[in-house]
Amino acid sequence: MSSPHPGQARDLAELILGYGLIVAIIWMPDRLQRLLSPIALVATFLVVVLPRWNRRPSAANRQDDAATNPPHNDAPLGFGWRGLVPSLWILPAAIALIAISMFAAAKAGTLHSLYKGDFRHVAGYLLWTTYQQFLLQDYFMPRVLRLLSSEAAGIAITAALFALAHLPNLALTAATVLWGAVSCILFRRYRNLYALGLAQGLLGLCFAVCVPDTLSHHLRVGLGYLRYHASPPAR
Repeated sequence: MSSPHPGQARDLAELILGYGLIVAIIWMPDRLQRLLSPIALVATFLVVVLPRWNRRPSAANRQDDAATNPPHNDAPLGFGWRGLVPSLWILPAAIALIAISMFAAAKAGTLHSLYKGDFRHVAGYLLWTTYQQFLLQDYFMPRVLRLLSSEAAGIAITAALFALAHLPNLALTAATVLWGAVSCILFRRYRNLYALGLAQGLLGLCFAVCVPDTLSHHLRVGLGYLRYHASPPAR
C-alpha cells in the first residue's frame, strides 16, 4: 500500500469546505444565492490557481518537486489550446445525442419550448456549465484522486458528488451522474474544458426541452426545486 500524500489533510479539508459551501448556497433563498454565489466561485477559483502561481520551481528543483508532488498537481487546467482540437469531436457527438433525444421527446409528446430561451440566458447558462466543468475537473477531481489509490474509484466518487449537488431534482441527478463520469474520463484524456463545458450546456438545454417541467422544474436544484411547486411561473 502506498504511503499517504503529505497534503492529504489539506485536500480533504478543501474538498469538504468547497463542496459544503457550494451545496449550502444551492439550498439558500434566491437573494442569498445571488449575493454569495460570486464569492464562492471566486474563492474556489483562487484555491485552484494560487498554489500554481506560488509554486514555480527552478530548473534545479524540478526533480525534487516532481518527487514530492503527484504529476496531476501541475496538469493543465484546461483553459489553453492543448487538447482542444482532438476534443472537438465531443460537440458533434453531443449534437447527435441531442437530435435523437429531441426526436424521441417529440414522439412521446414531451418536447416543449425552452423556458427563458433568450440569448442572454442561454449564453449565461453555457458560461455557467463551463465553470461547472472547471469546478468538477480542476477543483474536485484532483483532490479526490489524491485521496484515493484508484482512478476508477476517484472518477466514480467525483461523478457522485457532482450528481448529488443536483438533488432533489432526481431526473437531473440521474443524468449528471452519468455525464459527470463521462466528462471526467474525457478530461483526463484531453485536458481541455471548452468542448466539455459547451457540450454540457447544450445537453442541459436539451434536457430542459425534452423532459417535462413537472420533472425538471426548469433545471432547478436545491431549495429552488422545492419552491417551484409553491409558485410555478405563469404560462
